[in-house]
Amino acid sequence: MATKVVDLRSDTVTKPSEAMRAAMAAADVEDDILGSDPTARRFEAEMARIMGKEAALFVPSGTMANLISVLVHCDTRGSEAILGDNSHIHVYEHGGISTLGGVHPRIVANNPDGTMDIDKIVAAIRSRDGSLYYPTTRLICLENTQGNCGGKCLSVEYTDKVGEVAKTHGLKLHIDGARIFNASAALGVPVDRLVRAADSVSVGLAKGIGAPIGSVIVGSKAFIHKATILRKTLGGGIRQVGILCAAAEVAVRDTVGKLADDHRKAKVLADGLKKIEQFTVDLASVETNLVFFDMADARISPAKLCQVLEQRNVLATPIGSKSVRLAVHYQISDGDVQYTLKCIEEAVEEIITGDAKLEHLTNGATTNS
Repeated sequence: MATKVVDLRSDTVTKPSEAMRAAMAAADVEDDILGSDPTARRFEAEMARIMGKEAALFVPSGTMANLISVLVHCDTRGSEAILGDNSHIHVYEHGGISTLGGVHPRIVANNPDGTMDIDKIVAAIRSRDGSLYYPTTRLICLENTQGNCGGKCLSVEYTDKVGEVAKTHGLKLHIDGARIFNASAALGVPVDRLVRAADSVSVGLAKGIGAPIGSVIVGSKAFIHKATILRKTLGGGIRQVGILCAAAEVAVRDTVGKLADDHRKAKVLADGLKKIEQFTVDLASVETNLVFFDMADARISPAKLCQVLEQRNVLATPIGSKSVRLAVHYQISDGDVQYTLKCIEEAVEEIITGDAKLEHLTNGATTNS
């Protein structure tokens, strides 16, 4: 039994590295609400440069980053944003764009590869002739990588096409880039090129690249000015925020280059799972750091499997009634991957054996009766 916990529930579970902790302790800070925190200013300027945009703004969470971005673009209540039906904004962010911004979601089906069909996006754009009856379409949102579709990458060609649709119809394009660096690493495309067509991007810091907290919004100077006001409105302003930005600086510097290795380990996991007959795994679908596998044996449920794995210090996430998700991050070693596969094999055996014993005892009790 390993003494350490192999935590594969999410790439958000990473602990700050020693370098991050040292940077936080040594950070040069002032009051960021007054606009004078030097570490925050430096980090935001660097993130704007990396992403190829004019300006950037640190915010406490990805949910707030997306919410602010949507509300800046849809600044009139009754606006409409086109979203994928499996997108994080639509599924996991508590309907904030509607609750707080009066923005109506216009849902388009995500394909298994994370895209939305271009013709369906065009069809979802409201005609100006129907403004008496319909909300006004102002925004298209993409997600890269697309988490609910298995961490799929949206290509630069596809993103550019959606950007052209947005421009043609006078709309804005926002990219939820919670794992945008993963997409860049997997596609071999510089991150600034990957988001060139976007008017705004929310860049996750606390997922794949392992910072302890936060996201960055990037866009034009005018966009970030409005975003700064909304951040204050939503309670997202932090005084000496440079302490957090210092850790994020280290994450960007030290961890982005490790993402390709995370993807390699995810493929090793998927390959090992493929060899276990009680599961089905689509190896081709594992493009980045997320691995989804389905139960092919009715005796094994995702919840039960995760429960038995936890007893072996391996943590995983059950997804619905038939799937489990594993998320690889830079604090997962090759040894952890092999240990996880060994524990999953043992857990399957334990569940099946226990089920057989229970069936035997039940049948015996019935016979005696």
